[in-house]
Amino acid sequence: MNIARYLDSTYLKTPLQSGLSEGETLQKDKELAQEAIENGVFAVMIRPDYVSEIKKYLQEKKSDVAVGTVIGFHEGTYTVDQKLAEASKAIEDGADELDFVINYQAYLKGNLDTVQEEFVKCTQLCMQNDKVAKWIIEIAALADEQIADITKNISGWAEKHFSENELSRIFVKSSTGFFETVGGKPNGATFEGIKIMLDNAGKLPVKAAGGVRTPEDAEKMVNMGVKRIGTSSALALIKKQSSSEEY
Repeated sequence: MNIARYLDSTYLKTPLQSGLSEGETLQKDKELAQEAIENGVFAVMIRPDYVSEIKKYLQEKKSDVAVGTVIGFHEGTYTVDQKLAEASKAIEDGADELDFVINYQAYLKGNLDTVQEEFVKCTQLCMQNDKVAKWIIEIAALADEQIADITKNISGWAEKHFSENELSRIFVKSSTGFFETVGGKPNGATFEGIKIMLDNAGKLPVKAAGGVRTPEDAEKMVNMGVKRIGTSSALALIKKQSSSEEY
């Protein structure tokens, strides 16, 4: 299995979170991009502030590595207009794929109309610009039946509002990797959570993100039906090594 083609190689820490400067963070993103070029990784996933520079870097290298970024990250509670503005800027800067954190807190409060509105409007923006939209549902914050329900809702909204050809560019994604759990509970993708997503995603592809740290786990995820894996351990997975990275 060529696992590299399933990977979104990820670096999402802000300078404040990492203790690095803006320039050092950009350099880290460039190193991530170069590693992706050299190892056939599908995409790099970075913060919006660095999209334009990394897109330019990849174009100068004549690389087809996709540039992904995150929207409404990591809490998901941005308003629809805020998410649209952030997404529009990312598209203008050259992002190929946009991973939105769905407003799962609104979902948990029963405000399904709010969640549907942001899904439809933000996905429309991506489809109109020929981009990929991925929707992070943050499974660590949800019970199993809620994972099933929100995934099924996203699938239904997608089939109602978008064409058959567009569905392959609308993903349901498991996790941000930044959700704080208690009692040692995983905050990323688990086999159990991913199976629930796959069982309820209908025609939409599923992305597993966070916690995929061994090549065996990565291959198992793909064999289950996952189309993409978000990881900060891309090189380790490609070299068939285990990683201690958190994401």
